Amino acid sequence: QVQLVEAGGGLVQAGGSLRLSCVASGRTASSYVMGWFRRAPGKEREFVAHISRSGATTYYTDSVKGRFTISRDNAKNTVYLQMNSLKPEDTAVYYCAADQYPVPGTSPQGYDYWGQGTQVTVSS
Repeated sequence: QVQLVEAGGGLVQAGGSLRLSCVASGRTASSYVMGWFRRAPGKEREFVAHISRSGATTYYTDSVKGRFTISRDNAKNTVYLQMNSLKPEDTAVYYCAADQYPVPGTSPQGYDYWGQGTQVTVSS
C-alpha cells in the first residue's frame, strides 16, 4: 500500500506557472505507474497525465499538451506536474494517483491509490 500527499497548488494569474508535487510513502513509488487527474467544479474527475514506472514514457490529455510536464524522481518517491501557460479552465482540484498495473491508463477506475488533492485556481 502507498500513501500519497500532494502539494504546490495555489492561486495564479492566467499565463503563470505552478509545480505540483506528490510524495509517496509506504511502498516504493517506483512500483507504480503514477497519474495526475483533476476535477473542476461541477465536472467529473478527468485524466491529465501519467508516467511509467521508470519515467521513460509519459502521456497527456490533449488540452494540456505542450503546457504541462509530468516527471518523477524515484529516489525521492516524488512525482511532479509542471504547469505552464495556465488558463482559467485549468482551475480544479488536482489529484495524484498510483496504479499497480504496469500498463498506464487514463481511467480513474484503473488507479488504486489517491491523494487528498490540491486546489489550483487560475484567475483571468
